[in-house]
This record gives sequence, structure tokens and C-alpha cells, in this order.
Amino acid sequence: MDNEFNPDIVSVVDEDGKEHIFEELDRIETDDGKYVALLPMYDDPQEYIDDSGELIILKVEEDKDGETYLCPIEDEEEFNEVGMAFEERLSELFDFDDEEQ
Repeated sequence: MDNEFNPDIVSVVDEDGKEHIFEELDRIETDDGKYVALLPMYDDPQEYIDDSGELIILKVEEDKDGETYLCPIEDEEEFNEVGMAFEERLSELFDFDDEEQ
């Protein structure tokens, strides 16, 4: 059995044309749509240290031509609901321990 880790890498181009690279941690689908949880990837190791460690959660949209794109979640209630769903799923996957020892 091969235990090699191969992360799903996503490239996102922002409105200024700058490319950002992320590791896709998870995907979910709700009645409101499809969403992805992304973790920023950096070339410089110092940037990992300086990073806040927060996930980037984006909504998966499709235009009339069938092109898929990622966009911010504008509705605060929708964002909170999706964020909590990802938090629950990822805490199960990665066995986070909130208790300090």
C-alpha cells in the first residue's frame, strides 16, 4: 500500500489578476450550493509562520458556459453555516483536540 500524500492543489486568480495557490482540504454540498475549504500554500516557509492559519471558504459557482469558478460567500448567515459544517467535518478528519494539556 502506498502512503504517499498527494494534496489537491487549486490555483485561484483574484480580481487583480494575481494567482494564489491553495491546498483543497474538503468539499461540501448543501441546499444552498457547493463549497470548498482551502489552505494557502506559500513558496517562502516564513509565510507559513506569519499566516493566521484560517481556512479560506469559497462557494463553487458555474457560469452559463459551464465554466466553474470560486467566489466569496457574501451572506454572513450562509458563511457561518458553511464554516461550522467544515469545522465539524475537519475536526473529525484531523482529530483536533481543543483541550489544553
